[in-house]
Amino acid sequence: MDIANLLVQVVAGAVGGNVAGSKMKNANLGTLGNSIAGILGGGLGGQILSALGASGLAANAGTGLNLEAIVADLAGGGVGGAIIIAIIGAIKKSMAGQAKGA
Repeated sequence: MDIANLLVQVVAGAVGGNVAGSKMKNANLGTLGNSIAGILGGGLGGQILSALGASGLAANAGTGLNLEAIVADLAGGGVGGAIIIAIIGAIKKSMAGQAKGA
């Protein structure tokens, strides 16, 4: 894992977070919030996939800037960003429900 892979993951996470935020209105945190959450999710998602060894199609996909590594980093980062937005949306919905009941 090098800095180039991490950069691809966080950029993909920011994009994934913004796409997920625009599709899930209850999870939308605004552009800046979606980007920050997506960056965190993208970095974490990419690192988890790398640690699990599922970071690409080739044996060396987790290292360097070959096509398999870039595709894996984009997928892991984008999905990680979207998952964090979905989790935040569920938390927001739960907190809104508790506020109504109180």
